[in-house]
Amino acid sequence: MPALQHPYVVVAPAETVHVEAWPGAGKPVAVIPGLFGGSFTFRKVIPLLTAQGFRPIVIEPLGTGFSSRPLKADYSLAAQSHRIAAVLDSLNAGPVLVLAHSLGAAIAFRLAIDRPDLVRGIVSLEGGPTEEATTPTFRSAMRYLPWVKLLGGINLVRRKIRGMLLESSGDRSWVTDGIVLGYTLGEARDFDATLRTFMAMSRAREPAKLLPHLGDIACPVTLVVGTAHHDGDVPPQEVALMSHSIVSFEADSERGAGHYLQEERPAAVASAVARLSQRAR
Repeated sequence: MPALQHPYVVVAPAETVHVEAWPGAGKPVAVIPGLFGGSFTFRKVIPLLTAQGFRPIVIEPLGTGFSSRPLKADYSLAAQSHRIAAVLDSLNAGPVLVLAHSLGAAIAFRLAIDRPDLVRGIVSLEGGPTEEATTPTFRSAMRYLPWVKLLGGINLVRRKIRGMLLESSGDRSWVTDGIVLGYTLGEARDFDATLRTFMAMSRAREPAKLLPHLGDIACPVTLVVGTAHHDGDVPPQEVALMSHSIVSFEADSERGAGHYLQEERPAAVASAVARLSQRAR
């Protein structure tokens, strides 16, 4: 693999976003991971994209992966989309295809609405029009945050993430000790900052609702979901809402797969990007 470029981009004072940008002249694909795992979650997909002539740019939202974790930052999805735009502007990368997983898709939808000049199309992996940066379950768990370090610290978090990955999967064989370690490398680097950031995320409030503006998404959107029963899926009513509201919307599914399609079906993910590229011409 060629050497990465632009490993960090400063988007505001104390806000540094970790970026893995591959060199070359291929069509740029901005990859936005979800809350856990960062760029590590796309390690199987990136080589497939580069082999097809794409130029991946993985952007880890603030507070995730190896991006910085400032306590007083705005962790709303709207603010995260503005940071993604700032990164793409700084790299002169737009317009791009966007490949986004889970919560990253809600960021991508906002980006397409606010900065249509930057987005040619979106492939959403198991991501719907989420209105909040964290789930009610996540926010409820924050009540026990003061006890996390006492009860096991990063090892406790890793056990919880292992359980989440297993419950979110169709084929669980990919969830190993090494994978769980990879999914938590950024969190372990400064665990105190990670805990403070989790709390800040749980308090984040959106400046405006996304749902009334889905019709403003002018680029083509492809939603890919796994058919296995799993945590983190996109509810049927959200799929119907996107189909009704987004002008150019397609939905596809991977039989037997779960929430982490980039882990269980990396070739299908790369193919979805290639098909989107044809639609977005």
